[in-house]
Amino acid sequence: MSKSTTILISPNGTLHFVYSDAMAGLLAQGSATIRRVSSVEPTPDGKGWTADLFPVGPALGPFKLREEALKAEVDWLDTHPEWAKKVDR
Repeated sequence: MSKSTTILISPNGTLHFVYSDAMAGLLAQGSATIRRVSSVEPTPDGKGWTADLFPVGPALGPFKLREEALKAEVDWLDTHPEWAKKVDR
């Protein structure tokens, strides 16, 4: 099963999307800058995971599994396109 990727286009023509290896071909089409807009890290007690979307969004979690935190991170970015305006400066 393939997963779709949301690509946001800023007024200045900048493309924003959540990186995946499937998008490597797009990056090869011109100059690219890869910027982290979130991080998934273990909780301090090591019993869960959080997705911290600072500076573009909230902290999510905790989640029992890292995979759940990664999914929540991508879901939030896909449903809140305003994050691109915060990094398009």
